[in-house]
Amino acid sequence: MLKRILILIIVFSGYVTNILAQDKVNEKQQAKVKAKADEQYDEYSFSPAIDIYKKVLDKGYVSSDLLKRLGNAYYFNAKYEEAANVYKKLVETFPDGTEPDYFFRYAQSLKTLGSYDESAEVMTKFKEMTSINDYSDFYDEDYLAKIEENSGRYDVKPFPYNSKYSDFAASFYEKGLIFSSDRDTGNLARYRHTWNSRDFLDLYKVNADSVSNNKVIKLEGDVNTRLHESTSVVTKDGYTMYFTRNNFLDGKKYKDQNGVIRLKIYSAELVDGEWTNVVELPFNNDSYSVAHPVLSPDEKKLYFVSDMPGTVGESDIFMTDIIGDGTYGPIVNLGKNINTSSRETFPFITEEGVLYFSSDGHQGLGGLDIFATKITFGNFGEPVVNVGKPVNGSHDDFAFILENETKKGYFSSNRTGGLGEDDIYQFEETEPLVLDCLQDVTGTVRDRISNEVLVGATVKIIDEENNEVSSTITDSKGNYVLGLDCSKGNFVRASRDGYVPAEEYLNKSYGKPRIVDFYLERDVVTGGFGDDLAKLLQLSTIYFDLNKFDIRADAEIEIQKVIVAMEKYPSLKIKVNSHTDSRGNDAYNLWLSQKRAQSTVAYMISKGISADRLQGEGYGETRLVNDCANGTPCSKEKHQLNRRSEFIIFE
Repeated sequence: MLKRILILIIVFSGYVTNILAQDKVNEKQQAKVKAKADEQYDEYSFSPAIDIYKKVLDKGYVSSDLLKRLGNAYYFNAKYEEAANVYKKLVETFPDGTEPDYFFRYAQSLKTLGSYDESAEVMTKFKEMTSINDYSDFYDEDYLAKIEENSGRYDVKPFPYNSKYSDFAASFYEKGLIFSSDRDTGNLARYRHTWNSRDFLDLYKVNADSVSNNKVIKLEGDVNTRLHESTSVVTKDGYTMYFTRNNFLDGKKYKDQNGVIRLKIYSAELVDGEWTNVVELPFNNDSYSVAHPVLSPDEKKLYFVSDMPGTVGESDIFMTDIIGDGTYGPIVNLGKNINTSSRETFPFITEEGVLYFSSDGHQGLGGLDIFATKITFGNFGEPVVNVGKPVNGSHDDFAFILENETKKGYFSSNRTGGLGEDDIYQFEETEPLVLDCLQDVTGTVRDRISNEVLVGATVKIIDEENNEVSSTITDSKGNYVLGLDCSKGNFVRASRDGYVPAEEYLNKSYGKPRIVDFYLERDVVTGGFGDDLAKLLQLSTIYFDLNKFDIRADAEIEIQKVIVAMEKYPSLKIKVNSHTDSRGNDAYNLWLSQKRAQSTVAYMISKGISADRLQGEGYGETRLVNDCANGTPCSKEKHQLNRRSEFIIFE
C-alpha cells in the first residue's frame, strides 16, 4: 500500500505504446493488448500493467526501454527481488545505454535482499559513473559499520491495532494516534482500487493508551472520501489538521496531463467533534504532487514532500512559513544535504528540532531507511545519520514519529512477519541517537587593559578530556573562526605570549552559532617611568569634590583596582599625581592637590600596600587637561575633568 503514496510520478506518456511497438504480434492482437494496458494505466493500476510487460518480455522481445520500465515498475511497487532480476538483465545486456540511476536502484534492490557485497560492487560502478552526480556526495564505503554503531537503541514491537490490510503513517493525536489504512470499511468494494483490489486509504483514530476503549474509529466529518487520504498532522490545540489526499474536492477528481490523480495537502477544522471546512492549500498544483505534511515545533512552518519543479530527485522535502489567513510564505527546498537524486519522504520534526525522514538516496540497509538530522535555527547542512537497526532493515521503513518526553514512538514498515502489506510498529528509545553537531564559534581576542586587538593569538578547542580538537590563529583584526562538535561540552581557550590564557566552557547545544570574545590579561605589567596605570587598567577617572580631598565612594572602587594590580605584581611601584581645576588661588590649589595625593596614598597603605612602593605629589592647576585656565568660562563638567588623580609607574 505504501507504493500508492510514495509514487509521485510513475506514468510516463507513451509508456505502453513504446513497448508494444516492439512486440511482433499481429496488429489485431497488438491493439487488443494495448487497449487493455492503456485501460490499466488510466486507472493507475500498476500490478496488471506489470503482468503485461512481463508477458512481452517472456515472449523474447527485449529492449533497454522495456527493462528500464519494467524494473522501475517493480522497484516503485516495493517488489525488490523482481526489480533486482530485471535491473541485472538490464545492466548486463545494455551496459553502455544504462543511466546511473538504474545502477543505483539495482544496488538498492540488492541491499533489500541482503546481498550487501554484490550491492557494493554495483555501487562502485555507479560511483564511477557519477563524479558530478548528486548521488556521489552520499557514498561512503564504511556506511554499514556506521549504521551498526547507531543500532540497538530501540525496543520495537508490533502495534496492537494493525489489521490484515495496510496500516501506516501514524501521527500523534490527543492520547492516541491518527493513521492511514485500507482496512475493510464496509463499502462492499464499490470504490476498490484496481491496483490490488483493496479499498482506498482512509484516516482512522485510536486511543493507543487505553485498555478499555481500544476501538479503531474512522475519522468523523468530511476528511475521508472515496479516494486516498493519508499522512496527517494536528495542531497542538487540536482544532486544525493538515492531511494528504488525492486531487479530489467537492466530489470531483482531477488528473494531470498524463492521467495521474496527484496528491495534495488539505486542511480541516474540528467543529463539534467532526472534521469539516476542508480547504486545499494554495501551493498545491494539478501537475505535481504535494504530500506528507508536518509542523515545526512552534507550528510556524509547514514541511512537506513534493516532486514540484526544482526538486533535486524523485521527491524532495520542502518547507514554507505559515503566515495565517490561508496564506503561506515562499516554498523552500531543504537542499542537497538532505535531498538526494532519489526519494526523500515522510518527514517528522521533534520538539528538539531533529528532522526524521525516509530515503533510499542516502545509504541504508535496503529500500527506504529512516534518517535523522538536526535542523535547529534553519540549518539544513548538519550530518544526516541512519538511525540503525531494528527500526531500519532490508525492507521499506518510513513514517517515524517520536514523543520527546516519553521517548516512545511509532514507525511503519513492510517488513516480513507483519499482518498486512504495511504495518505500524511501536518502539521505545532506550539510548539517545548521537547526531554529529557542528557549531561555528567566532570572536575577537583583545588586550584587557588597552582593548587593542591581539594579532596572532592562538585559539583552541579543548574537549572535556583535555584533548586538543582544533586550533587557529587570530587574523589582522584579532578575529578567529572555529568549528566544534556541539553534541558534547567543549572549552574554547585563547592564549598569547605575554598574556595569561583564558577559556570559556560551552555546554552541548543544538548548533546555534556562538560568539566568544576574549580579553587577555598581561602576565606582567610592562611600562617604565611615566606610564599611567589608570589608562592601562582602563580605570574610570578618580575625581574629587570641589575643595575636598577625601576619597569618594566611586573613587574607592577604582583605587581598589590599582591595589589589586599591585598585589598581583609585587614589583610594581606607583606615584599618585593629583590635580585641581583652575578655580581658586594657585597656591591653595597646589596645597589642595598635595592633600589629595597624600589622602590617596594613605588609603592604599591602609589597605595593605607597603609605603615604600608609593609616592604622592600634587600639581595644583599646572597640568590642566583642557583649556579651562584662569579667567576662561567653563562648565562644571569641564572643570571636574581637571580634578583628578593619576597612577604613574616608576622604577
